[in-house]
Amino acid sequence: MNKSPVLWKMLTLIGCLLLLLVPLSLLSSLIDERSIWRDSVADKLSQSTSGPQRLFGPLIAIPWSEVVTETRDGKEVTVQRSHLRYYLPKNLRVVGDQEVEKRNVGIYQGQVWRTGFTINATFDSEQLADIKKPGITLGDPWLVMGVGDSRGISSVTPLNIGDRQFDFQPGSDLPGSSEGLHVALPAEVLQEKNLALNFALKLQGTQRLEVVPLGKNSTFDLKSNWPHPGFTGSFLPEQRQITPDGFTARWQSSWFANNLNSLVRDDFTVSSDKLPAFSAMVVNPVDQYQQTERAVKYAILLIGLTYMAFFLFETLTALRVHPMQYLLVGLSLVMFFLVLLALSEHIGFNLAWLTASLTCAAINGFYLQAVLRGWRRSLMFVGGLLVLDAVLWQLLQSEDSALLLGTGVLMAALAAVMALTRNIDWYRLSATVMPEVATDGAQDLDEEGRFRLWK
Repeated sequence: MNKSPVLWKMLTLIGCLLLLLVPLSLLSSLIDERSIWRDSVADKLSQSTSGPQRLFGPLIAIPWSEVVTETRDGKEVTVQRSHLRYYLPKNLRVVGDQEVEKRNVGIYQGQVWRTGFTINATFDSEQLADIKKPGITLGDPWLVMGVGDSRGISSVTPLNIGDRQFDFQPGSDLPGSSEGLHVALPAEVLQEKNLALNFALKLQGTQRLEVVPLGKNSTFDLKSNWPHPGFTGSFLPEQRQITPDGFTARWQSSWFANNLNSLVRDDFTVSSDKLPAFSAMVVNPVDQYQQTERAVKYAILLIGLTYMAFFLFETLTALRVHPMQYLLVGLSLVMFFLVLLALSEHIGFNLAWLTASLTCAAINGFYLQAVLRGWRRSLMFVGGLLVLDAVLWQLLQSEDSALLLGTGVLMAALAAVMALTRNIDWYRLSATVMPEVATDGAQDLDEEGRFRLWK
């Protein structure tokens, strides 16, 4: 059996690293739990105010019926079939002015937005040519403006068609969806070749705002005071500008791109959430949980480099460090990430990182002064630990070059170890009996004259 003290010491340190994986896994679970609690703030705000909003409209619903002859049981019978035509705009322009307000639920933060919309639409009667013919009866049409959550409707102006005004009523009156507004229209509006209408709507919501581009040509212009937008959905904005004071964005689409004229067909059961849409999301930039989770993934790197420095110190000097002392230093580095998580919820990630680094350095400096028998050695290790913390922080800030920086750190550490140990005779160091060591440090030999790698 190989009794090499170096081999046993390396195996023991690997065991310490594996043992530290247990509290690190518990810490990862705690981060996930706190992140779930943070995410629940948006749900609580949605329950108290209104949820994500999706504008679907305006469109005109036209009931129509026709008399057809069918063969039943060998006999021809005349029946009347009823249908619902969705009259989509030829041109649709939506302009929104959004104000985002921060709301706190405990220590967590969410956002509620209020947006004033100006909506202009024109309709081309050529779309109704197939139902304007003998044998087809048109019913009374109504205009629909669907929303994602009706609780967010703050106000709406009357519908303007030329010099006439019509008042909106609650509900969409569409099959499959009741959220929204509608207004009854006189039948004669269907005779206008180019029907133009406009109205204004104030809407409140949380998280996401979407606009379904129902028009043959649709544009959506949005201005907001929130400087952290998320552009998701089926279309990216064609133009956007983001500043510290907010953002502006412009979307544009047509039936050639979205095929909505085929999707929204006669007797369509409205399910607007399945239709393509322009989308802008209010993103919370303070995601300390994601940053802390990424930091924990580098914990083994931090602990491993620290252990390597201690092992190298033992190899080059006569002073020995016990495995329990290794384990306590490793636990202090695990506590660094727990302190980081706890403080980041209150003072922000960067300041929490600095505070946790200094706290961990102070604790280790005090402890290592006794372990390494001197303040000079202790301060050297503490300085190295602070450098590792700074490098790790830089890795977290540079997502695109994290692999490059991490590889550079490992290569630099390996080069330092190779340079410092290039003259060590590892066979002599691993020997069971080492009389040469007794000359330099007799305290490292046991009672039978065998070399001890730790006391």
